[in-house]
Amino acid sequence: MAFTHRKIINDPVHGFITINDPVIFELIAHPYYQRLRRIQQMALAQLVYPGAVHTRLHHSLGAYHLMCIAIAELKDKGIEITPEEAQAAKAAILLHDIGHGPFSHALENVLLKGVSHEDLSLLIMQKLNEGPGENLKGKLDLAIQIFTNQYPKKFLHQLISGQLDVDRLDYLSRDSFFTGVSEGVVGYERILKMLTVHDNELVVEEKGINSVEKFLLSRRLMYWQVYQHKTVIASENMLVKIVERAQYLYQQKDQSVKISEVLDYFLGEFSGKLSDINLDFYCQLDDTDILFAIKKWQHHSDPVLSLLCQRLMTRKGYKCQLQSNPISKQEWDSAYAQTKAAFAMKDTDLSYLCFKGTASNTLYKEDVETIKILLKSGEVSSISKIQDTIINESLSAPVKKFYICLLKA
Repeated sequence: MAFTHRKIINDPVHGFITINDPVIFELIAHPYYQRLRRIQQMALAQLVYPGAVHTRLHHSLGAYHLMCIAIAELKDKGIEITPEEAQAAKAAILLHDIGHGPFSHALENVLLKGVSHEDLSLLIMQKLNEGPGENLKGKLDLAIQIFTNQYPKKFLHQLISGQLDVDRLDYLSRDSFFTGVSEGVVGYERILKMLTVHDNELVVEEKGINSVEKFLLSRRLMYWQVYQHKTVIASENMLVKIVERAQYLYQQKDQSVKISEVLDYFLGEFSGKLSDINLDFYCQLDDTDILFAIKKWQHHSDPVLSLLCQRLMTRKGYKCQLQSNPISKQEWDSAYAQTKAAFAMKDTDLSYLCFKGTASNTLYKEDVETIKILLKSGEVSSISKIQDTIINESLSAPVKKFYICLLKA
């Protein structure tokens, strides 16, 4: 019997998103996927942009929608994509962020050191593919191949993870919408219209060059204006320091730092080996676990942990000095002396209240993967090699900034 169910989701960014595939239905309904409702896309950016409270679920549905459009456009241009391949590509993009933990990138490599969300997404996809039950068992074989770039049609993987993928097209558009930062607005519809395939790789038709340039520049502007805004850097570092302090106290056998069986596992019991991870525990973890812990730890007997939690809850965080030049010894000594004078703590504890770091962003990573332009002559060229484009090799160099974060009394 043919599958006849059809759902329409009203998305504030893309309009109506249609779900009409039984496998996609099952994935969205699964508790592992529904967890993404409780994980914010932009972590603590809401402390700067109050509207930035959208979730990983919003983003993954948006990316799925753009994948549907991209596949339809490519098929209209005569690119052979079977129904099974289309379904698999849609499932892969829907699940591409399912491995994100609480507060997305802010706590990545903190709760699970050395483990990326991509690794976890793959593990979860494999577990969903194994069952139990017959609705999903074996249905994600092809999706996993595409996700891991092991499928012969390379362009399907590039739509999921590349310099010009539907993931980036959605998050730039969505984050721009919810923050109100117009510099991030991307003409994703025109970019998708300009996509085609040459020698099994995703390329952009020559007349789409300007749209691609705008996309790359928008991404850079969003990084420095939103993702790496100095207050966002300070707030997310405070979140990291809180979790690291809790992990330290857990290792010191402090029983009062314990919160729940699930969170405690990642505070001190996880071995650090990906093969040992308790996926059922991980897929119960979301932003609410961390927020509840922070609210409770405000009253903890440890002065460092309680102070940081109180400051984060009241938005009285670190002062962040962000600059283009490396932090000088004089600047560091001055900041450290201010912190030491304000708080009567041991030097080992002061490292939670005053520290320095770097933030970097690269406009276009040509050494990783080039954005290829299909010229009217039929030749293919990297966008940075085309005359009169603003994306040149010098813009491929990473831009690095340096910061000091310190807590003031």
